Amino acid sequence: MTTTMIILSIILYMGMMMYIGIRFSKKNKSSDDFYLGGRKLGPFVTAMSAEASDMSSYLLMGIPGVALLTGILGNTSGFAESIWTIVGLAIGTYLNWLFVAKRIRRYTEKTGSTTLPAFFSDRFGDKAGFLTAIAAIVIVIFFVPYTASGFSGVGKLFNSLFGVDYHVAMIVGAIIVIIYTVAGGFLAASTTDLIQSVIMTFALFVVVCFGVENAGGIGEIGNTLTSLDGISSLKQYFSLTGTDGSYGFLPIVSTLAWGLGYFGMPHILLRFMAIEDDKKLKLSRRIASIWVVISMLVALLIGIIGVNFATRNGLLGAGFDSERIIIHMADAIGKLDTFAAIIAGLIFSGILASIMSTADSQLLAASSSVSENIIKRFVWKNMKSGWQMWFARLTVVVIAIVAVFLAWDSNASIFRIVSFAWAGFGAAFGPVVLCALFWKRANKWGALAGMISGGGMVFLWKFVIKPLGGVFGIYELLPAFIVSLIAIVVVSLLTAAPDKEVTDVFDEVNAGLKESSEVEG
Repeated sequence: MTTTMIILSIILYMGMMMYIGIRFSKKNKSSDDFYLGGRKLGPFVTAMSAEASDMSSYLLMGIPGVALLTGILGNTSGFAESIWTIVGLAIGTYLNWLFVAKRIRRYTEKTGSTTLPAFFSDRFGDKAGFLTAIAAIVIVIFFVPYTASGFSGVGKLFNSLFGVDYHVAMIVGAIIVIIYTVAGGFLAASTTDLIQSVIMTFALFVVVCFGVENAGGIGEIGNTLTSLDGISSLKQYFSLTGTDGSYGFLPIVSTLAWGLGYFGMPHILLRFMAIEDDKKLKLSRRIASIWVVISMLVALLIGIIGVNFATRNGLLGAGFDSERIIIHMADAIGKLDTFAAIIAGLIFSGILASIMSTADSQLLAASSSVSENIIKRFVWKNMKSGWQMWFARLTVVVIAIVAVFLAWDSNASIFRIVSFAWAGFGAAFGPVVLCALFWKRANKWGALAGMISGGGMVFLWKFVIKPLGGVFGIYELLPAFIVSLIAIVVVSLLTAAPDKEVTDVFDEVNAGLKESSEVEG
């Protein structure tokens, strides 16, 4: 009976997501509606859809899993890594909303840009479209494995819960995401993200409450916390690399660098571009920042509680996957009684929500890069509006299929895949976005150099330099971001200044922002 109730709860959740997709399909009159929703998002939907699309499966599975490694598997840096990652992400979230949101909303409306790659070409006067093409390729390179990590999370969930074959579960989950994304586009993805953020929040708090009781109460959790090896790693000693027992200055700085990634995340920047009234972004910023901090801290707490839970319930042993701890805890809840089984079903739906809310946004961003920024701009320039819609939907399906193949390995770490893709976007796009919005002298050649050098350095540092260890063993986003920023500045100064037409638009947007700030102040 309990298993039946869990299954029914999950089916109800999935059915609701597909219904929303079908309902919003009628509102997509053009490819612009499909990819940006006609810039009609309200402040609450903007805030929660942005953060739900950001907080992928690493929120409910990645962060608890890494924290859990500290207490059980002897990884002394796991807890410290989780803490500093959370701090970096919280700061990055707030600064992105504070400095980037309104500017990119105003700028993209002025230039008529509906995708991030298109904005780069429009902002820098790149009529040939080199920036659009390179940016679109970067999005596909990093978003496909990012999406694959989400599909992998679905497979792990149902494999752990019902013993369903990992590959079958992953494919079914991918099909659900494809259906409502293909049908409803951006509006459906944003609306489902809002609902999913609520379900994710519910799942986090219910699991914590159950876990505390199962672990023996708050006092026992406190004892576990203070005994974790990673606690001492939080101290910042004089050692650069942490060889004296601390986490180390460089690891702390590089882990905080997770926050830099926000400035280059296409699926988050699209939410800024889509809000109906940019005067309400302040409200959105407050909602988003508070939710992000609370949700990540609760996820970390689940990892700590998981130490006691896994030990008490005999989960340790060969093949134990720390990223599945929330699945094990929810399964234990579901076995209590019928009502608890319904609650467990909602928790599992919350795990699905954390995965789907990111996967749908990634599919749309990658799809727009292929259909709008490559095919329509360079191959089929006179594509009719009706064909654009169908081609947009087709690219969503094709990219999802590629992601499924990349997710075929069930042993891949969700946290590690996400961290690499995050670094890719942060380094390739983050410096370009900041310079585009705040530096008048930046030009198209500098932007192109920054994009290529930033994305390339992520691969170089990750696979060539980082394995050397020591001072080189830092998160690849930090050095790649710095290299990209330097490349933009140097190349822009060494090449011709932007045309007057380009700088006039920059001045006009900034004048409007200044006037708006004075009125609001």
